[in-house]
Amino acid sequence: MNAMGDGWMIGAAPILSPMAGYVLLAIFSVLWVALGVWWGRRANSYEGFAVAGRNVGLALGTATAVATWITSNTTMLAPQFALQLGVWGALAYSTASFGLFAFAPMSGRIRQLMPEGYTAVEFVRRRYGVVATGPFLLISLFYAITWLISMSMAGGKLLEVLAGIPYEVGMTVVLLVCVAYTLFGGMYAVIGTDFIQSLIIMIGLVVVSVAVLNQVEIADVHEKLRADRPMLLSIFFPAALMAIFNNMLFGFGEIFHSNVWWSRAFAMREGVGPKAYVLGGLLWLPIPIVAGFLGLAAPALGIGISQPDTVGPLVAATLLGDVGALLVFIVIFCSLASSIDSLLAATSDLIVNDIAGPLVPGGATQKQKRRWSSLSIVALGALAWAVALPNVSDLATVLFFAGPLVGSCIWPIVGGLYYRRPGGIAAAAAMISGSLVGLLAYYAIGWMVASLVGAAVSGVVFALLVWWQPDDFDFELLSQPAPQPSDDVRHIEPTTAAGA
Repeated sequence: MNAMGDGWMIGAAPILSPMAGYVLLAIFSVLWVALGVWWGRRANSYEGFAVAGRNVGLALGTATAVATWITSNTTMLAPQFALQLGVWGALAYSTASFGLFAFAPMSGRIRQLMPEGYTAVEFVRRRYGVVATGPFLLISLFYAITWLISMSMAGGKLLEVLAGIPYEVGMTVVLLVCVAYTLFGGMYAVIGTDFIQSLIIMIGLVVVSVAVLNQVEIADVHEKLRADRPMLLSIFFPAALMAIFNNMLFGFGEIFHSNVWWSRAFAMREGVGPKAYVLGGLLWLPIPIVAGFLGLAAPALGIGISQPDTVGPLVAATLLGDVGALLVFIVIFCSLASSIDSLLAATSDLIVNDIAGPLVPGGATQKQKRRWSSLSIVALGALAWAVALPNVSDLATVLFFAGPLVGSCIWPIVGGLYYRRPGGIAAAAAMISGSLVGLLAYYAIGWMVASLVGAAVSGVVFALLVWWQPDDFDFELLSQPAPQPSDDVRHIEPTTAAGA
């Protein structure tokens, strides 16, 4: 049995009965759809549907940052990292909080430069031109769909492990619920439900962690690992050390390029974004460390793990019984919903504004965009369902395949936001070269170095081409709103909408 978990093949029975699982699933499905409809009742224009009237306050802004970043990857992959990579694994996952801290000042810069903007791709198009827009749009769509698929898979795995609900059924219901309430309310529904979900997640994690620590002695866990799996405690575990820097750069790339975070920057009131993202990072930072302890405890407790990415829920549910299974179910269901709805809304914005919209002579009307948003949300849900249905891999393998792609976007985004000299050729070459070389590293070495290699190659190429062929961009061009066609049903949001 190696350190990467290839030998974890012992099965474990579900903790909750299928009937209890179906009841919980029904309750939370109805709750989220009802909340989504209620929060989204103001989304009667595309402006409200896509960016919540651009008036989201600090409380809702912080909550949506925390809830979206506490994905099922946090609650399921952090324990998997600890199980496979030891102490460094849990710490490696916590470095993703640095991305939120770094994006805090960037969100203020984005809001300042593009007060009427909608997407990250729109920024790249207006900042770098067509040559860089193509690669960035493909990377953005690929990453968003990959993340959406991994969230869908996590939903099916969770329900199967905790309640014996078939993977296909659980995954389908989770996706349908998120599609339904996002379809009704757009960003209003996403941010509103995120507020409730973030409170539930944080309270649930505190309760679970305290309860587990009351039943497990840290000294016993350490002694068992020292005797049976000393590499998990080693500070010189090569794969774990590489994973630290790889995951940190993956986190930077995820947030810097993803329209999930840009759409929130556009939706928040001016001056709110920097504060919201710093607070969100501080609240998120300890969560993967706490969750990672569950992965370290599994070998010491002799709990059989059939799939490494289910170790966290399984350990908590085994130690705490039905109550633990109930809490884990609620926490992860909330984390799933808070990420899937964000991806559906943000990715539909890309499809509407950066693919469909430019094809319409003179630009699309607000009414057309609103209709296209609904269609694209349904299509994205159907695509994620079809790809996730076979359940062919674990979450880390699925998610980190996109690592080198998003890592290659770090330098073009940072350079484009703050400096005049970077041009379209440098941005495009950096993204393409970083993605290709990073993918080669993914297959030749492993996922734990792919983002690191992609970001490094992209940075070198970007710096060389900026030096060799400097530009002189005028940032004032970004603040000029794109012309909008007249639309007799266009609605202007009230200034108090979504404030908090």
